[in-house]
Amino acid sequence: MLGRLFGKRAAGAVRGGPLGDLAVPATAGLLSCRVLDPVHEPVRRAAFVVSDAEGRKVMGGETDPYGTVLAAVPAGEYRLAVTSEGYTPYRGGAVVTAGEHQGLGDVLLQFAPQPPLPAPGDWEIDPLHSRIGFTARPIGLARVHGRFNGFAGTVRIADRMERSSMHVVIDAASIDTGVRMRDDHLCSGDFLDVGAHPVLEFSSERFVHRGGSRWAVTGALTLRGVSRTVTLDTQYLGLGNGLQGEPRGACRATTELHREDFTLTWQTMLARGIAAVGSSISIDLDVQVVPKAGASGS
Repeated sequence: MLGRLFGKRAAGAVRGGPLGDLAVPATAGLLSCRVLDPVHEPVRRAAFVVSDAEGRKVMGGETDPYGTVLAAVPAGEYRLAVTSEGYTPYRGGAVVTAGEHQGLGDVLLQFAPQPPLPAPGDWEIDPLHSRIGFTARPIGLARVHGRFNGFAGTVRIADRMERSSMHVVIDAASIDTGVRMRDDHLCSGDFLDVGAHPVLEFSSERFVHRGGSRWAVTGALTLRGVSRTVTLDTQYLGLGNGLQGEPRGACRATTELHREDFTLTWQTMLARGIAAVGSSISIDLDVQVVPKAGASGS
C-alpha cells in the first residue's frame, strides 16, 4: 500500500499490530500516534511536523478525521511536533527502526490559556478595521472573491461570555467583486434581490467556548428574506489599543453557506445560460470591536 508512495515496490513490510500489512522500503519504518483533546476526542486537522535529529523537517501534514498521524520515514531518531489552534503544542521524540512500527499511542493536547476577554458592556464593530469577505465558485469557472463594503454591528458582552449576543446588518447593495457588471447581476433578482431585500442580518445569542481562543457563535442569518441557522467558527485574537489609546478586541471567523438554503434557483439560471454559483460559498470575517460610544459598563 504505502510502497506506491515511494514509486517502487516495497522491499519489506512493517511488523506488528493492525499496520502489519503496510509495505515500506526496507530501510524505513512507521511512526504513528493518535492526537486527542482533553476529553479524549480526536483532534482533526491538527498540524504535525516530523524532524530529524539535526532539526531538519522530514515531512509534515495534518491529522485525519480520527486524529491519526502516520508517517513512513527512514530509520533514525526523530522529533514530532503537533499543533492545533486553541491547544498547547506537543513535542516528543521517537526512534524508528527499519521494518518496525514505532507507535506513540495517544497524544493528549491540553487547552491553551484563554486570552483576556473584552469587558462586559456594549461594543460595536469598527468598519474601518473590519472586513466581511466571501469566496464563491461559479459552476465551471474560476473562484470569485468579494466583500461587502457596508455593514454595522454591535456585540453585547455579558458577565459570562457564553451569555453574550450580537447583531450585524449588511448592506446587500454594497457587494463588491471588482467587476461592476458582475456586482449588478449579484444585486439582481437572480441572486441577492436587493430591491426586495436590501439588507442581510445575523443575530446570535449563543457563544460556545471550544477551548483556548476558539469559539462557536451560532445564530440566524437572514438573506433574501429567508433565515437559516449558521455557526461562525471564531478565533478570538485578544485585546489591544488603537492609535488614540482606545481598547479594541479582534477576532477572525469563517463559515460556509449553501445556496439551496436561501432559495437560489440555480437550475433555472443554468437553463437560462447564467453561470450559477456552486453548491457552497465560503465566508470569512476579520473584525475589530470598540466600546460603543455612551454605553455604560464599557
